[in-house]
Amino acid sequence: MSHNNIHKTAIIEDGAKIASDVIIGPFCYIAKDVILKSGCKLESNVILKGKLKIDKDVRIFSFCTIGCEKSNIEIGTKTHIREFCQIGTQESKNKNKKITIGSNNFLMGYVQILNGVKMGEYCILTNAVKLYENVKCNEKVIIGGLSTIEANNTIGTGVMIGGASVINHDIPPFTLAEGNKASVKGLNLIGLRRILENKKNIEEIKIIYKKVLGDGIDKKLAKEISQNHKNEYAREFAAFIASSNM
Repeated sequence: MSHNNIHKTAIIEDGAKIASDVIIGPFCYIAKDVILKSGCKLESNVILKGKLKIDKDVRIFSFCTIGCEKSNIEIGTKTHIREFCQIGTQESKNKNKKITIGSNNFLMGYVQILNGVKMGEYCILTNAVKLYENVKCNEKVIIGGLSTIEANNTIGTGVMIGGASVINHDIPPFTLAEGNKASVKGLNLIGLRRILENKKNIEEIKIIYKKVLGDGIDKKLAKEISQNHKNEYAREFAAFIASSNM
């Protein structure tokens, strides 16, 4: 480990595993069970604690705190975590559930993530978003600023959530949601076209959306479609709704 990359004011406990090219700025604190892989960069005043594995090319900006004494956290490659974020900093009375943040995510300032959260790849959490315990975000989710996702809810792939929303139930893939309390407003057609290039797949999901969500939620029909439909994307979309807590 080259000391040229580590500011003299940083505190690093014995046992921390830090790749030789990692850059650590002033007044950072790195606890003994932290792993920082190649290409990572920490700005100033970053605190890393607990069992924490940070993959390659992750950038963590100033005044972020990640982990506590009993936490277990993994952060995927090329994720950016902006200023004042808090991830897994609250100690649970029971064993802290693992937090998993996938690759290529962007967490803007003041984001809070609690125990048990699982996040896929290419998600964007804008300023002051809060994810409570056991929230699951699938891939390519975008959550507007000042929004809260309450505990034990799942946000499907390609969902876009409007700013200042409060989510208290699952949100199906490829949909738009907003409000306090939030409701599904329609399909995220732009996101759908970016994720599913085949027009036939997109049209099938449009049809299923109208059938099972157009005039209220029809979970019975959604279950039938998930079992019998020929299109795999339509089946997956319907299956999410059939098993959701909506």
